[in-house]
Amino acid sequence: MRGTVPERPIGLLTDAWRTCVGTGRFDLALRRDYQDSLALVQRDIGFRHIRGHGLLSDGAGVHRPYSYQGERRVRHAFTYVDQVVDAYLAMGVRPFVELGFMPSALACGDQTVFWWRGNVTPPRSYTEWGDLVRATVAHLVDRYGIDEVRGWPVEVWNEPNLTAFWQGADQDAYHRLYEVSAHAVKDVDASLQVGGPALSPGADEWLKPFAEFVTDRDVPVDFVSRHAYTSGPARHLPFGTRQTLAPAADLLEQFAAPRRHLAGTALADLPVHITEFNSSYRPDNPIHDTAFHAAYLAPVLAGGGDLVDSFSYWTFSDVFEEEGVPTAPLHGGFGLLTHRQIKKPTYHLYAFMARLGDEVLARGPDHLVTRHPDGRVAVLAWAPVDVTGREPAPERHTLSLSVPIGPPGTVSAFLLRSSVSEDAGNAWAAWREMGSPHSPRPRQLDALREAAEPARTHRAVPVAAGRADLDLVLTRHEVTLAELTPVVDETPPWWDDRLLDPPGDRQ
Repeated sequence: MRGTVPERPIGLLTDAWRTCVGTGRFDLALRRDYQDSLALVQRDIGFRHIRGHGLLSDGAGVHRPYSYQGERRVRHAFTYVDQVVDAYLAMGVRPFVELGFMPSALACGDQTVFWWRGNVTPPRSYTEWGDLVRATVAHLVDRYGIDEVRGWPVEVWNEPNLTAFWQGADQDAYHRLYEVSAHAVKDVDASLQVGGPALSPGADEWLKPFAEFVTDRDVPVDFVSRHAYTSGPARHLPFGTRQTLAPAADLLEQFAAPRRHLAGTALADLPVHITEFNSSYRPDNPIHDTAFHAAYLAPVLAGGGDLVDSFSYWTFSDVFEEEGVPTAPLHGGFGLLTHRQIKKPTYHLYAFMARLGDEVLARGPDHLVTRHPDGRVAVLAWAPVDVTGREPAPERHTLSLSVPIGPPGTVSAFLLRSSVSEDAGNAWAAWREMGSPHSPRPRQLDALREAAEPARTHRAVPVAAGRADLDLVLTRHEVTLAELTPVVDETPPWWDDRLLDPPGDRQ
């Protein structure tokens, strides 16, 4: 049965899907391969903000205590911070500032997280912590200007409800950290945005006490943040992880959770930012490299902006060392990119989103139809996925639409279709077919780059009475972008498509 796409838009496509993207620890951005990858992401996708851990950890070198004349003093140094932020701005992306983790010389304990040992204990001096936050934010304002920095949200800590990220998952201690941090940010300028509590999935019971705390104590808060993942417990393999997945709709339910839990509180109408989301939170889960993953996340990208102000993919690059240095050239991280800028299917899903129009004409469980101001219609479609793995996914999925395409008098449209699937745009499949080489040679890398490109086809589609019939057959785990452009025929009257004159046919 053919679905009819209405002529009039039913809404606008928000940019919540590309408002922010996640990254590895802050100082990784000093690496050339990291910056090369980010430049490519910005060219093809164009994220507004970037968020990661470790701004205040030892690797960035901001907190520098010293002794002078028998007195402990602190110098705040921003050499690495400036290099990273300068590079971000040059590539058109702005920080989504995360305040964390604790500098070791300020920490009250030695508990750390990740291979790179980010300290997750409270400060031994909240006064010194407040000074650190104040000095860092003041430096950013001084270097980049208040008009610029007031557009950079400042988030206090990361997943304090987990003992791995905050000593004892102590809620009262987090509230105190938030209070000191939020006041320090506002001391610099009242127009700066500050928020939290950056909760992991399954901790929404923290939201109401957080709202009550900031309300009772008149603590500033400009946005609420949460994370969303759908993976189950990790089954560890040598240099890898396998996990179960909940259906992708569960991500959308998690997106909606903060507003549901904050209804009736003073924070009910604040912006909500999902500052991390993905299927798995594990960098060594190869699910991130697959065509399945792109098809799995497609409905989330298509619908998430109706629920939250932003949702940040964790993370854009495999230059990522939470579990150590990557051991394989492909599934070394969560990223949209992998070894030496080989693109993954999820990368292409985001690039397809970047080519959609602003007007939403239709939505369905397997498609999103948009229109550009110049009349082009772009259809994002995806094949359904089965997260149980019990049954093979269907080899074919069909979508038939009647699409409005104008202006009046149009008789033909140019269809450009780009697809990724198990067979197309799939570097993971090609790498496996090569025998999973640990260190691909130059020729293998070239082959992987070519295999990673989407399949592209084109044809003319007839237009009658202002409509074109679009019939898409999607293969297993395929995500496709079909772009229809009205044709203005400028063929001269003497044109002949024959390349050779038939004998005896000359005048």
